[in-house]
Amino acid sequence: MGLMAGRTQSDVQKGGAAMPVVPAAGAVEPPRALSVGLSRLSPMRWLLTLSALTAAAVLVLLICLQFGAERIGLAEEMRIVSLAVREGQAGIESAGAAGVILMQVRLPRVLLAFMVGGCLAAVGVGLQALLRNPLADPYVLGISSGAALGAGLAILFGLTGTVLAFSALPLCAMAGGLFSVLVVYRIATAYGYLPIHTLLLAGVILNAIFSALVMFVTSIMEPNRSFGMMSWLMGTLTAPDYPAMLVLAGYLLAGLFVLFRQAASLNLLTLGEESARSLGVDVETVKKTVFFTSALLTGAVVSVSGMIGFVGMVIPHAMRLLTGADHRLLLPASALVGGLYLMTADTIARTLLAPTEIPVGVVTALAGGPFFIYLLTSRKGRLA
Repeated sequence: MGLMAGRTQSDVQKGGAAMPVVPAAGAVEPPRALSVGLSRLSPMRWLLTLSALTAAAVLVLLICLQFGAERIGLAEEMRIVSLAVREGQAGIESAGAAGVILMQVRLPRVLLAFMVGGCLAAVGVGLQALLRNPLADPYVLGISSGAALGAGLAILFGLTGTVLAFSALPLCAMAGGLFSVLVVYRIATAYGYLPIHTLLLAGVILNAIFSALVMFVTSIMEPNRSFGMMSWLMGTLTAPDYPAMLVLAGYLLAGLFVLFRQAASLNLLTLGEESARSLGVDVETVKKTVFFTSALLTGAVVSVSGMIGFVGMVIPHAMRLLTGADHRLLLPASALVGGLYLMTADTIARTLLAPTEIPVGVVTALAGGPFFIYLLTSRKGRLA
């Protein structure tokens, strides 16, 4: 992404994102400016790519549902799902223990993994385009550490009950993430606009402060609470019930829709702020929209899954190699592959050493870390 910022307009034309020549007498109209750079992506290619990725995600979901402490074959899985669709709770109970395990334990968890992974990957794409930094991921702004601090304080003071049928722990984590967003934004906009370098620096500093506070809170907890907190910090997927899942899914879909609406502007923003502004993009509005949406989505995801790293950093890189840098395709493709990736990682985490469960954040770090090192060593000249 950093390389894109240094391209000239003719370079972009040769690379596939056809940029119109801006008349000297005036600026390009915003509607046309927001559609430039996208002409090489045909509707058929967009549809075929996303259809293939969607089919792959469904296939991986069905495979992941089979594995666990008790293996459930595909035929049995289909029978239980059919009973659940036709008869509801009675059908699940009639299927015995396998029905309860599949529909009330595994399916919510696998669906949560898909939502969390997809959201982290899409947010990673947005932040990398916004910051024009290939190393950016959803944790670069200190949001995850703010959410972790909120959850730590909730555990420390015993705020683990429910509020309006929702667990108070995710709500406190969400509040911590929102607080970090407001602090970073207030620091970055001290001069009336949103400078990228100030935003990054504020996020790094706040992340260090919140991380220190999280370690302090963990150190003074009772041993049993401290163990739970450390497990949460390493990433864990414990799915809520279906009504809460629907609320979370609606929230995440709304945020992702806002990000997808900014795809054309993100294409232009990778060329540099001045180039994007000359083509009619309201750069400050785009930066604020992507920043706040990414921050709110990250806070929501961290509040239910803990701190799961590398998904938002590695998946955008991998998909950019496969699909190109056009954000109209890159954003939804990364979301699908991010969900697929985290479903697979969570299945490995809960089955590799069964009945012992590995934190899913450990699996994503062990899988994503070497891949990212490979990217740095093999593409170091192009990642700078």
